Amino acid sequence: MKRAGIALVLLAAACGGGPAGDGTTTLTYALWDDVQQTAYQQCADAFQKANPGIRIQITQNAWDQYWQNLTTQMVSGDAPDVITMQASYYPQFVKNGQLLDIQPMVDADKVDLAQYRPGLAELWVKDGKRYGLPKDWDTMAIVYNVDLAKKAGVDLTDLTWNPADGGTFEKAIARLTVDTAGRRGDEAGFDKSKVAVRGIVPELNDGSQGQNSWGNLAVSNGFSYIYKNPFGTRYFYDNPKLAETVTWFKVLIDKGYAAPYDKTSSLGTDAVLNSGKAALSITGSWMIKAYLESTEQKFAFAPLPTGPQGRKSAFNGLADVIYSGTEHKDAAWKWVKFLGSTACQDIVADNAVVFPAIASSTDRALDAHKKAGRDVGLFVDEAKAREGTFVLPVSDHGDEINQIVTTALEEVWLGQKDARTALIAANQQVNALFAQN
Repeated sequence: MKRAGIALVLLAAACGGGPAGDGTTTLTYALWDDVQQTAYQQCADAFQKANPGIRIQITQNAWDQYWQNLTTQMVSGDAPDVITMQASYYPQFVKNGQLLDIQPMVDADKVDLAQYRPGLAELWVKDGKRYGLPKDWDTMAIVYNVDLAKKAGVDLTDLTWNPADGGTFEKAIARLTVDTAGRRGDEAGFDKSKVAVRGIVPELNDGSQGQNSWGNLAVSNGFSYIYKNPFGTRYFYDNPKLAETVTWFKVLIDKGYAAPYDKTSSLGTDAVLNSGKAALSITGSWMIKAYLESTEQKFAFAPLPTGPQGRKSAFNGLADVIYSGTEHKDAAWKWVKFLGSTACQDIVADNAVVFPAIASSTDRALDAHKKAGRDVGLFVDEAKAREGTFVLPVSDHGDEINQIVTTALEEVWLGQKDARTALIAANQQVNALFAQN
């Protein structure tokens, strides 16, 4: 799942904006990524200049707090007017009637949906109703500590992977792992009980999609999440190809290349990598600046390893949606339409924080990164690669599915159950949710 909130920042602002004393309409706009906040404030400034009767007030919270707040606000009827939304989260709000169908406005204003990167606009349609306009997209890559890789003498640019022996990816991870006596994971005498630097810090607590870890490798091994996406009603978590992949991650723990699940830092993957206590991980393009502008370590990106079915990256995107209870639907639509336009997405592109959903703005963002000395073209190459990406599943019951699969995987990571047993049981529970509809 896409998560980029690194710090918790609260901007004092009431939700559900209303007319100000001078007759100006104030719209509240919620987002979670503090790195993107500057770019969207610039969009707000440009929008307000063109629409002097509307003021945009941005609220920003880190990932976990963002969703906790939003759920509470929806229940209380005091949600922000316009909301940054993640694709796997929005169906639950649609089910509760909390998001506005914007298809009539899209039709009336003749919004060109073809301007967005293929696959993004379709994610936000259910039963003929559209709930958002795409704002950005992301793909995945390996992020690694340049100095640790150099010391280990490993080349991470063209790795292979398979669940049987891990391919050259596992060999690299083993080489990058170092115990307290200086012995590497591929050397005689390596002590897995006394590890100073882990070869990998996988984000194992990554929900039902594994976007930042097992999901990419599982799909490259032949796994498919769901029958029909979006809004399929049958999942395949019982696929042996997923169990093989999950088992391989457990093997990394058993060999000492990754930290035991119950010893995993609560600070997050980026904090562990910045501490120098791990060499690499899997991350998304929304983390480009966070890593390449780190003052603690020098990082670089490498393509995901090529699996039995090729190199596969999760492809995900966010959208801006409108709270159905807003008192300012027309003003909210104007803002959402602006957010989904070249005018705003070019501003975001020039800030080089994410890749905008509009294709021309994507190219502009890549140019901005190059001018800043950041080599991140591999994320765009992955998005353009034929059959190189897969869209993360979007369906009803997202919260419940996430809880079921997370629990099953935790049983595997803790050594309480084998992957095949745990995932078969989890899949039965997941698919039973749809039988209850």
